[in-house]
This record gives sequence, C-alpha cells and structure tokens, in this order.
Amino acid sequence: MKIGAIISEYNPFHNGHKYHIEKTRAAGVTHIAAVMSGNFTQRGDIAVCDKHVRARTALENGVDLVIELPARYSLMAAEGFARGAAEIISALGCVDVLSFGSENGDIDALKEASRAIEFTVRTEEFDRLIKRGKSYPAALQEAMLEYYTDDVAELIGSPNNTLAIEYLSALDNIASTITPMTVKRLGAAHDSDDEDEFISASAIRKRILGGKDYSRFAPVISAPCADISRLETAILAKLRTLRPEDFERCYDSIGGLGDRLYKAVRAARSLSEVYFLTKTKRFTLSSIRRAVMCAFLGIGKEFAAEKPAYLRVLGMNVRGREILSAAKCPLPIDTSLKALSRTSREAARQANFEARCTDIYSLAFSVPRPCGVDFTAPPVIINE
Repeated sequence: MKIGAIISEYNPFHNGHKYHIEKTRAAGVTHIAAVMSGNFTQRGDIAVCDKHVRARTALENGVDLVIELPARYSLMAAEGFARGAAEIISALGCVDVLSFGSENGDIDALKEASRAIEFTVRTEEFDRLIKRGKSYPAALQEAMLEYYTDDVAELIGSPNNTLAIEYLSALDNIASTITPMTVKRLGAAHDSDDEDEFISASAIRKRILGGKDYSRFAPVISAPCADISRLETAILAKLRTLRPEDFERCYDSIGGLGDRLYKAVRAARSLSEVYFLTKTKRFTLSSIRRAVMCAFLGIGKEFAAEKPAYLRVLGMNVRGREILSAAKCPLPIDTSLKALSRTSREAARQANFEARCTDIYSLAFSVPRPCGVDFTAPPVIINE
C-alpha cells in the first residue's frame, strides 16, 4: 500500500482533477486521500455545490477518502490554506506522498522557489516594496528579481505554482517525512475562460450557475447549486454592524485593509461595490474577498491559527477504509461532526463554528435548507 494525499477544493471536480489523480496513481500511489475545502473556498467565495455532493463526485472519479478542510483554513491565503491542509495530512500518520498540480511540473524548481521565498521575505528590499504599497505577490516577485534569476521569480507568478510552493514550505515547517510530487497542469489557466478539454473551474462554475451545458469538461452534478448572490444582503447587513476594530481582528485584514473595508462598507450598496471601493494596488481582489468572508463569518487571526482538534471524514470507499485502518492519528477521526464535537472543548468550539458556517451556506440555495444539517448529514459511503 502506498498512500497519497491531494489538497483540493473540487469546486467543481473536473477533467483536470481526474487527470491529476490518474497521474498520481501512475506514479505508484495505490490509495488516495483528498483533503477538500468544505462549503467555503480559498477565493473568498462559497462552493457551487455542498461538500458532501462534491465528496461523492470525487469518490466516483478516483479518490478513496475525503477529509474536510475547515472554513478557517479554506478561507486563508495560500500560506494558511497550505498549512492547515498539511497539518491534517500529517496527522493521519500514514501518508507517503503529497501530490499537487503546478504550471511547470518540476519539483526541483519549485523547491528552489520555496527556498527563494523564505529568503526574500526577510530582505530589506521586500520590506521597502511593502511599505511603498505593493501587494504581497507583487512585492515578492519584484524583490526576488534582485537576488535570483528571472526563471525563479517567474515561478511564483501563477496561482497553482504559488500553492505548490506553499505546500512544500508547509511540509518543511512541520518537519514532515511525506514525499512531495507535482503533476504539470494541462489546459486553461486558473480563472481563465478559454475553452478546451481542461477549462478552469471558474469557467465551469459560470456555466453551472448560468444553466449552460458543461458535460464536456466535468462530471454533471444533479444536485442543487449555491450562489453567493443569495447571501449578498445577509453579508452586507452583518458587515454594517461591525466596528473598525472588528475588521482589523479578522483574518487577512492587514496593512490597512481593515480600515479600507470599514469605510467601503459604509458607502457600498452591493458586494461588488465593497470590492471596488476597497481595491488598491496593494490589496488583491482575492485577499479582499477573503477578508470580507472572514469578517462575515467571524474568523479572527487567532482562530485561523488554531491547530485542528479532529479530522472529519466526508466520505470513503473500500480503499478509503483501508487508509483509515492504516492511520496512526493522535486526533479523533469520525464521519459525525456531532460525535467529534464531544471529544474535547477545542473540538466542540471548532465543530460548532463549522456547523454555523454550514447553516449560513444553507441559505445560498434557491430553496434554503434548515439549520443543523452539518450535524445530521450522513457520510458518503461507496462500497466498491
């Protein structure tokens, strides 16, 4: 048995994800555990389908075990997203390989870029660029050019390479013995509308929400879809009740972003207007969306930094059961969020927060769902 892990969102699962799984298995991995974002995603948005629906699609297309990545990690920037997922994977205690996609497909080049970032963020040049108002990604890339060749600096220019590099850093930071491997991405770039067999998840989401056919690019999901526009009034209402210090405490609200958000919320009449009024060269749209969602849900910096108190299984097949049998995990593992909430005080706090997030997410469907579904939803079990 050789167990591989994949950090994912599967929002939605598409041909590129299936290709990644196939390449991972071709490298000798026999069992695959996916750590998957729940109902909130890294771009500061909600998932187009709920986590159990997405878990089922993943299990039907090559994944063996799906473990939830809690909202307090899935709504973090690349470093926090990678750290939270790596801690969950490491806690399993049986994973041999972490497989992830990248634009270049060269693990040695990504390792070099990871070391370059670790050095660059400690330099005076990087600090100078940040103080001049550059965004973190722009300052990092420009400062890196002062110390490294163009090819190293260019590696951090794409979202998938950025996440890949952060996965490597996260493994190093927890002194993990898990072997990293990367699979070169095929097809359209992240968030691109270009069409081929491997179009981006963003383009597929637009098709799903627009009622257009997407069967050529992804398995068709016959389940209700969630749309953040249905939460817009609720989000704006919550944001209008917050004080300036509330925005400063929320995750990803750094370098004056909290103050800009507070002022934007006082003037804006829509979410898109909040984003527009907050946007500067320093703050990327993704960081603004994450800060908005964290302020809305109440994810503060301290809570975002908490280590996981449990591992929640969303679904599994027969090989997934074998992964769980091989696990040497010091944390409680269960399919029931209610059962996990009873294992410790920390677990209760984290589980109850996740359930509240799902209660809010449940309002994003055309037919809203009641509260408490996260405590009662059964796991996805595929007996093959």
